[in-house]
Order: sequence, then C-alpha cells, then structure tokens
Amino acid sequence: MLICKDGAILDSQVIKLPDFLQEGDVLVFNDARVIKAKLSGEILRNSARLDFNLDQENQGLWRALCRPAKKVKIGDEIKIAADFFAQVLEKTDDGFIKIKFDCDGEELLAKLEKYGAVPLPPYIKREVLGEDDQENYQTIYAANGTAVAAPTAGLHFNEKIFAALDAKKIEKVFVTLNVGAGTFLPVRSELLKDHNMHSEFFSISKSAAEKINSAKKSGKRIVAIGTTSLRVLESATDENGHIKSMSDHTKIFIHPPYKFKIADILLTNFHLPKSTLFMLISAFIGKEKAFELYNHAISQNYRFYSYGDSSLLFKS
Repeated sequence: MLICKDGAILDSQVIKLPDFLQEGDVLVFNDARVIKAKLSGEILRNSARLDFNLDQENQGLWRALCRPAKKVKIGDEIKIAADFFAQVLEKTDDGFIKIKFDCDGEELLAKLEKYGAVPLPPYIKREVLGEDDQENYQTIYAANGTAVAAPTAGLHFNEKIFAALDAKKIEKVFVTLNVGAGTFLPVRSELLKDHNMHSEFFSISKSAAEKINSAKKSGKRIVAIGTTSLRVLESATDENGHIKSMSDHTKIFIHPPYKFKIADILLTNFHLPKSTLFMLISAFIGKEKAFELYNHAISQNYRFYSYGDSSLLFKS
C-alpha cells in the first residue's frame, strides 16, 4: 500500500491501514455483489455461437457486449441453456446489444449463477476459470446489487483487518453501486466535456447516511474504500455537505478541477493512463502529485489492475 499524505509518499502495507486512521473515522465500502455476467449461447436463427458480457440492467433490460457482433440481428433469440433464453431488442455499432431474459429477479440471478462465469477484466487471461477466481473476485462483505466488475479496493480486506479497525473504534458503513463494464473504458474524446460517462445504479440507506452525516458534523473523516464508494458519496451529497439517503443512477465524472464535498481519504488500486479513474485521482491529490505517486509506484514495482496493490490518498 502506497501512502500519499501531506505531500509525502510512503511505502507501507494494507494490514497497517488502521495505523493511518483515527478513532471515529468512517470507512465507506461498496457492498455490491459481482454476478456471473459472462455468458455463451446459440443464436437460434443461424446456430451461431455467441459470447457476451452483461453490463448494466435498467428496467428489466440488460446491456451486453457481444462477440461476434456481426452475426447478431435485432429480434434474435439466444439459447443459453435448455431453460434459459434471451431476446435481442437493440444493437449498436460498438458491439453492444440490449437484451431481455425470459426470467427476472431471483430466478434470473440463480440461472446466471448456474450458467454464467465470473466476469474477470479482459486483461486477466485464463484458459479456465479456477475456484480461486470464484472466491477472490468478490469482497468478503458482498451482499447487494448486480455488479459486473468487482469494487477492487475492497478485495484487500479480510476479517483480520476488520478486527483491527473495530479495535481502534473505526466505523464501517456500506453503500451499493452496481459497477459496470464501463469502468474499464478509456477516455477517447479530445475534450473531457465530450466524454460520455457510463451510468451506474447506486443506493445509500438512511442509517448509512445518518452515520456519515453525524461523523462529518463531529469533525471525523470520511474514508472512501474505492472509487465506486467515492462516486456514491459525491453523487448523494448536496452542496452543503449533507449526504442523502437515496437510490438513483449516477454518471458523475470527477476530474480536475473538482471540489470534493464529503470524502477526505481514498483507498484505491492503481489505474490506467487515460482512464476516468486516474483523472479522479488527479482531482483528489492534484495532477502533479498523482504523476509523482504513479512514477514512484512504477519504480518500486507496485502491481496495477484489479488484483494489484493499493494506495491510500489523503485529499490535498
């Protein structure tokens, strides 16, 4: 774990996280559960095989990235299993389709669990998914939602770290943001204002909002565990710094210059150049410091990506 605090950069370890926190600090975790969003099926019209990764669900319709997209037409029915089908309702030029399954709710989640696979990021190459990935690509506190990518900062936590946080009387609260596949997409537009940020559903309970507001009022610090938790906090906080209990979709794109309304500290993994997440980091600690931090990480062989190392960033 790489620390960036008061302009200084320090090498440390995640197990020592409580040493950098204070009694009464509130850690905000994204408890989104990763579903088995990677599917294969047969197009009934032409018997072609199709692989597709689910992205986001909205009112019973799912967006999915499919390959090979050229074999798919609007209206096609896809057979995933003898008791599991989907119909293609829309198709775009970028390889995405919009589909509706023949079931929903808990029945759909059960069939995804049965017939789907863990949607590891495209840069993690596996011939066959192992049992380790089934367990490792899920936080120990995953409970809600339908994420198609893990909130990876949370993968660093285990019961030992939770016990150390409890011993220091550091609070934990949980929010939910359904992480979408768009989290991996780079910014390709020349101007930031032209970037179309992906939309993700989030939810924050009344009790979570009350705990965060109470801590902030008492002068305690709010620690976002992961950029997804931070995006929930900034999306649900008004201009007076008061966080609201709500369920909604967010397309918030945080980049310099940005005035953070509630988050004081961020624990996050290392992100790619040209990504919206690196731009968020640049807004949080400053662009020059972000480049200095990442150059240090590269020189010291820190691991990037979802299964990589972490950084603890104190807002500049």
